[in-house]
Amino acid sequence: MGQPAGLRLPHVASAKRADRMLAVLKSVNSRGAVGLAELAAELKVSAATLRRDLADMEDQGLLIRTHGGARPQAVHDEMPVHLRDLQAPEAKRRIAFRAAELIPAGHYAVALTGGTTTAEIAKALSRRTQLTIITNALTIALELAARPTTKVILTGGMVRSSSFEAVGVLAENTFKAVNVGTAILGVDGISAGGGATTHDEVEARTNHAMVEHAQRVMVVADGSKVGRVTFAKMADTSEIDVLVTDTTADRDELERLRDAGVTIHLVEPRR
Repeated sequence: MGQPAGLRLPHVASAKRADRMLAVLKSVNSRGAVGLAELAAELKVSAATLRRDLADMEDQGLLIRTHGGARPQAVHDEMPVHLRDLQAPEAKRRIAFRAAELIPAGHYAVALTGGTTTAEIAKALSRRTQLTIITNALTIALELAARPTTKVILTGGMVRSSSFEAVGVLAENTFKAVNVGTAILGVDGISAGGGATTHDEVEARTNHAMVEHAQRVMVVADGSKVGRVTFAKMADTSEIDVLVTDTTADRDELERLRDAGVTIHLVEPRR
């Protein structure tokens, strides 16, 4: 994704490093404090490699380095968006392509939450004309802002560092002031019993304002999120019209969602 001069979003160099940093984050958050030697042995990497990882993670506000290891910055289960970017990338691209195909031609308004899959949808839709995109995600607005064929509306609000989404009353008021054809939700979990969920309650409330003013609600999620329930509900199952996911999703949960009235589109997670 191109970035304007002066804007630097956190990133990691590879999927392998993203997985390692995620493992470090989970270990530190679950145990409170972990020693460098202990982490290096668990992850089977050198102390020098781990020191570089910890330094980068501290720079990004993910943890606090100590003399002999690391301790939590804040304990939570949410994965930072720049670590999510490299999780199941092919599945997300294929889900995004299918979701974009479901958007009608001609003049149409689409609302997008933040998330790595919705960012892929934004890329797929950027080649379309006559679309209006309403989003609270800075990454999506940046992706589309340079595309002269797309009208982009970015909400106000307080920006969450873990997702680069604007949340709160300003963002909610923007969604309440417009009507959209399709609201597309990136989620941390979706299930028949729990609906569409995420980790942060303010983000959930903001995104529900989007849901309330949409003619159709589409959830996009890779198979690992189907059947999962996280802390805060964005939408009841009864408010969800379409789910686009991949064939690794739990079949029993997909059947429960179908029984609840959700139309499901499945893609293969890889070629």
